[in-house]
Amino acid sequence: MTDSPHASSPLLQARGLCFSRNDEPVFGPLDFTLGPGEALLVLGGNGAGKTTLLRVLAGLLPASGGEVALQGRPVDRDHLARGSAYLGHLSGHKADLGALENLAYSHALQGGDPGADLAAALAAVGLAGHEDSPARRLSAGQNKRLALARLRLQPAPLWLLDEPYANLDLDGIALVNRLIQQHLATGGAALLTTHGAYAAPPVPVRTLALGPTRVPA
Repeated sequence: MTDSPHASSPLLQARGLCFSRNDEPVFGPLDFTLGPGEALLVLGGNGAGKTTLLRVLAGLLPASGGEVALQGRPVDRDHLARGSAYLGHLSGHKADLGALENLAYSHALQGGDPGADLAAALAAVGLAGHEDSPARRLSAGQNKRLALARLRLQPAPLWLLDEPYANLDLDGIALVNRLIQQHLATGGAALLTTHGAYAAPPVPVRTLALGPTRVPA
């Protein structure tokens, strides 16, 4: 893999990171780094802990052991949540709010730029004309696009993307790839999982395998 121009120091570093549920190990211990301008693809079969790993790194679940550092500083769950943007399987939208209202609510909650053009952000993900459409009336793909608009506006250097291509057509998949490319080009980093049916994004990608092999490629 060609070295990233931003990869002088890790943006994310995990040491001995592990998670157990009901005293049963789910993953770990894991040791890996992710530098600015890099993408890391998490691999593993069903039940290997891919989603759980992303939720731990997003500060949504407590690790059972090990430590995580962001930009060289050890952090707790609160700091992980503030330093990362998480895109999960569920959209997290308010069903009765329109697309623009949902975006405004999440944008304010995440401390985004108050001068951001939210209507333009919706148009950029293909939702022009759906500003007033309640989330419950949007298709699964449109709700994913709304979540991508939220991700694009969130001021976080680390993106944690769990199955970001799910529920998207070919244009939507290309949109995800463009957003990842833009984020990495500005010094951000992305850690993601994808279903076997989808290719990895068209950027230099390292892999982290959960299961028998746990060493980054």
